[in-house]
Amino acid sequence: MEYRYSPNGVCSTEMIFDIDKNDIVNNLKVIGGCNGNLKGISSLIKGMKIDDVISKLSGIKCGFRETSCPDQIAKALKEYKMK
Repeated sequence: MEYRYSPNGVCSTEMIFDIDKNDIVNNLKVIGGCNGNLKGISSLIKGMKIDDVISKLSGIKCGFRETSCPDQIAKALKEYKMK
């Protein structure tokens, strides 16, 4: 299932998830942000359960910001689970 999320407080503008029926992240494409870092994160979370991704990425900050792209990935997945 494709899930789209518009992150807040970060450089990226859209996150597009492919999540299977077992709550496994099959793919993540991020528009904007730090291209190489986000490709690396996307590769690392591929095949992971949503709850594991949330646990690993929640609360990470970017410099002086209160959030980061990894934190926004976790927030997106939390929102997905609420639906």
